Order: sequence, then structure tokens, then C-alpha cells
Amino acid sequence: MLQIIPAFALTALLLAVVPGQGVAMVLRQSLIGGKRAAFYSVFGNSSGLIIWGALSAVGLSAIFAKSHTAFNILKYLGVLFLLGLAVQTLIQLRKEFGKFDVETGAKTDAVAAFRLGLFTNLTNVKAAVFAVAFIPQFVPHHFSLGWGIFILSCVQATVSFGWYTTLILAVDRAAVFLARPKVRRVLTGISAAGIVLLAVGLLFSHPRS
Repeated sequence: MLQIIPAFALTALLLAVVPGQGVAMVLRQSLIGGKRAAFYSVFGNSSGLIIWGALSAVGLSAIFAKSHTAFNILKYLGVLFLLGLAVQTLIQLRKEFGKFDVETGAKTDAVAAFRLGLFTNLTNVKAAVFAVAFIPQFVPHHFSLGWGIFILSCVQATVSFGWYTTLILAVDRAAVFLARPKVRRVLTGISAAGIVLLAVGLLFSHPRS
């Protein structure tokens, strides 16, 4: 299990770096609400990742133990979704990317800021699909599927927290850098390529024995 954590952490970092609703939320909280509010929101976001992982661990452990058919159905649905997401991401390359939306109000109260980060993640479809359809593929066949999913979800939450902490500590420069059209185009292209690789890996995965 320890041997696959570095590769998984790199994949999780790739997903965290790509500009999206999570990055926009953290930058907005940092610029308007300050570091304290931003950190509470990041805690909420990371908690959301762990919740997705826990739900995936409990549900998939029971389903996959009983049915390879269920595994294959979920696998192909995940592949189709990821490919559709990759196409949608590539289409975005044709558009001009503006600055992140920092005009809307930020949550400065600790509980409200945490809740904002949590809900931002729990309503993120990509986070759900990654937890349900892809994280299980990293778990070695000799290792408990449930515990493996949960452990890797904690790794993902840690990596995500580390990346967002970097953004918070360098918020002004990060906001300007990530708002540049060329930078966001490059990151979006990398995101599309990464999603396709995830889909291919999922397509050739095998059910656990």
C-alpha cells in the first residue's frame, strides 16, 4: 500500500492544481475574508474529500464484494463520464479565461467559512466521481478495499490542503498568475490530458477477486 501512495499523491496534486471552483473559492476567501477565513474553508474542503472517501469505502466494499457486474457497470459509467468531462474541458480551451470571480462576498465567520469549503467540495461532481470510480483502482488487491479507499482519501485531503495552503500564503501573486489566460489554458489542457489518462486506466482495470 505504501508503494502506491506517491503515485496517487501526484495524481491528487494534479487535480488540486487545475483551476476550478475549489481554487476560486480559496482565492476569494483569501482576498476578501483573509487568511483565517481561507484556512477554515480549506479545512472544510479537505473534510469533504474525506467524507466522499468514507462513503465510497463503505458502499463500494459491500457492492464489489458481492458483484463483479456492479463493478463493471460503475467502471464503464465512470469512463464515459470522465471522457465527457475531458471533451468539455478541451472545449473550454477555445474560450478566453478571465479573472477569478472575487466580487462576491466571502464568509469570514469560522463556522460559515468551514461550511462554505465543505459544501463547495460536496457539490463538486468531479470529487464524487474520483472517490467512487477511480480511487479504488489504486488500492492493491491484497489490501482491504474499504480501508484502502479511506486511507487514499486522507492522502488526497492532505495533498489538497497543502496546495491550497500554498495559494493562501501567496494569494496575491497566485491570483494574478492563475488569472492569466495562457496559464489557465495550459492548466486546462493538462487537466484534460490527465482526465483522459484516468479514463483509460479505469477502462483497463479489473474487478477485485
